[in-house]
Amino acid sequence: MRIVQVTPYFHPHLGGVESHVMNISQELDRRGHALTVVTSSDDGDAREEWIGGLRVLRSRSFLTLFQTPVTPTMARDIRGVEADLYHAHTPSPLPAYFAARATGTTGVPLLITYHCDAEIRGPWGPPVVGLYRRILEAYTLKRAAGIITTTRTYAATSRAVWDQDTMTIPNPVDIARFHPDVPPGDIRARHGIPEDGSLVLFVGRLVPHKGTEYLLRAMLGLPVHLLLVGTGPREALLRKMATLPALEGRVHFAGRVSSRELPQYYAACDLSVLPSTSRLEAFGIAALEAMASGKPVIVSDVPGVRELIEEGQEGLRVDPIDAEDIAAKVRTLVEDEGLRKQMGRRARETVERNFSLVSVVDRLETFYERTHSTMVKG
Repeated sequence: MRIVQVTPYFHPHLGGVESHVMNISQELDRRGHALTVVTSSDDGDAREEWIGGLRVLRSRSFLTLFQTPVTPTMARDIRGVEADLYHAHTPSPLPAYFAARATGTTGVPLLITYHCDAEIRGPWGPPVVGLYRRILEAYTLKRAAGIITTTRTYAATSRAVWDQDTMTIPNPVDIARFHPDVPPGDIRARHGIPEDGSLVLFVGRLVPHKGTEYLLRAMLGLPVHLLLVGTGPREALLRKMATLPALEGRVHFAGRVSSRELPQYYAACDLSVLPSTSRLEAFGIAALEAMASGKPVIVSDVPGVRELIEEGQEGLRVDPIDAEDIAAKVRTLVEDEGLRKQMGRRARETVERNFSLVSVVDRLETFYERTHSTMVKG
């Protein structure tokens, strides 16, 4: 099958959607499908390139508005690719809208993966999002032959899709790359963390909705080290917080970590925390990576993310923006090595059962084939 993935950003840009599209596209390519990824250009210049077996078309970006690339030529670029099925990922909203515009003239089915709700901070945010939802988003979803959401609870609580007929297919994780047997290497020594010290890990962009400042506040009264993997606009604030006497020398910034080294970071930690505060965090791929690595996780009790674990089995849930609750849950795991190992084993089993790349793409491939077959018959 000739499949076109449409995504706002793609490798080497980092993010959950980017990781998701790369993983499923590479697996589909291994299965013999012809994959083209249509995305925006970080430097503004249109170009074509190959990443492994993936053809990547980068549409010219004229500017970025509300973290959304404005690529008016994308619809034309999409129409120029012969395809049996288009699969667009939103948000950011404009690329999925351009995909809907493009496929309206081709007769080829369009699937949408609705990763999370659009959200813009500031006084202009709600009216802009409301206008987008009534016009562009409504058109995009109406054009779709099928809508995919990654969890049931997020779909049930999203104003955009709670009344839509959606298919739940979770994000996957590569369970061969993230594995309990991966050695930690020199990660602790590299960042000045003692081998016998308790290490809490955070992996993700350092942006407001990740809740990292609440994680740092939770660390104030705990005798543990915190290692932050990622970069972003919140980094300056977090570095300033890390100079507090109660935190000095215990908060470590790894910055951007290569895909090759990332599994070692999970191997080096005792547990991983995802303290998200917003609906912009609809799933939490970093939590899956930790679970696949055999580590217990602490995640915010918010729609979508809460579905990754059963409370007390693979990890613990915390109230968002509650540093005291985060501290209490971290202390529970740090002080009980047996509980950590038990939860880590269950976490790995859960990922193998529900979230492996192979099993998720099996479900996605079946949905592709059913959608294409229905459209052809129709």
